[in-house]
Amino acid sequence: MDDHLTDEKLIRQAREGDDEAFRGLVRRYESLVAGTVIGMLGQCPEADDVGQETFLRLYRSLKNFRGESKLGTYLTRIAINLSLNELKRRKRRMGLFFGKPVEEIRGIADPRADAGTNEDKEVVHRAIGQLEARFRSVIVLRLIDGYSTEETSKILKIPVGTVLSRLSRAQKKLKTLLTSYYGA
Repeated sequence: MDDHLTDEKLIRQAREGDDEAFRGLVRRYESLVAGTVIGMLGQCPEADDVGQETFLRLYRSLKNFRGESKLGTYLTRIAINLSLNELKRRKRRMGLFFGKPVEEIRGIADPRADAGTNEDKEVVHRAIGQLEARFRSVIVLRLIDGYSTEETSKILKIPVGTVLSRLSRAQKKLKTLLTSYYGA
């Protein structure tokens, strides 16, 4: 197995055409990418597509990867960018389909909203899904993926102060959404 090999060695081997080395990188990072994408998009077919596209982009850019950041950070940045693109596409599709701004139809945008589940994880996930993409990306990176404020700043290419501001605003919005659900 490739568990004993460093990312650098697997990258070097993959650059030399070793498909098994690339598969090793995919295995090593697929749960990180899936967590980020599902955190941004929810459990949906588009999340699978974005996850696959993340690794396709890595494969195409391996020769240019300079190792200035950790591979996990690099993949997270790709996954966030692709997820944000998908959210923009969703917003356009929903606006065209319903003829209204997405903000007016959020309640019906997620078919799981009426599933009647009381599981806390699902409730929190739905609440995160109702946040604007700029707030959702900070919540996913900081609170779900566990990146530091500085790492989140680099991944999103925004100032640290903006990360802190968006995190604070997102947490307030989540508190409001969850309070209305739980009635606390």
